[in-house]
Amino acid sequence: MDQDEILMDTEERMEKAVHMLQGQLQGIRTGRATSGLVDSIRVEYYGSAAPLKQLATISVSEQQIVIRPFDATNISGIVKAIQGSDVGLAPNSDGRLIRLNVPPLSTERRRQLVARVKEFAEDARISIRSIRRDGNKHADQSQKDKLLTEDERDQLKEAIQDLTKKFEGKVNDLAAAKDKEIMDE
Repeated sequence: MDQDEILMDTEERMEKAVHMLQGQLQGIRTGRATSGLVDSIRVEYYGSAAPLKQLATISVSEQQIVIRPFDATNISGIVKAIQGSDVGLAPNSDGRLIRLNVPPLSTERRRQLVARVKEFAEDARISIRSIRRDGNKHADQSQKDKLLTEDERDQLKEAIQDLTKKFEGKVNDLAAAKDKEIMDE
């Protein structure tokens, strides 16, 4: 791998780690109802697990999420998946649609959610550091294979470290924003 390929691969993988964190944070409940709370819940559908958003229309009002399955026979499977998830909401079904009331969060629950955000953020930072380690290994190997000089390898490692700082900053910003959102609601 040459210098540009290593840098591009490293940056792409770090971007994916941040994107994954964004998805995880979307699923964390704040005081408001959002479709992100249930989008990624996986529902057993004809022998395979499918995301809820592929099986139903999800609409949101101030304190309620309404789920309208495309196939009404799958309501019990959706209810079961919601109950089995860690969303912490009780589904109410009338046979055609499912309602999820989103009550205001207690202070204790807010603290639990903030701790969860911190866990997700730390996992993302660990992932980014692991990607940095892989990039540095590629740089060392390229130098051993005589594709890079020592100076070029050192510059590449500095660039990888700069990427690491940039993406860890993004993770920290996302986590701080979500913490504020959870605690301020």
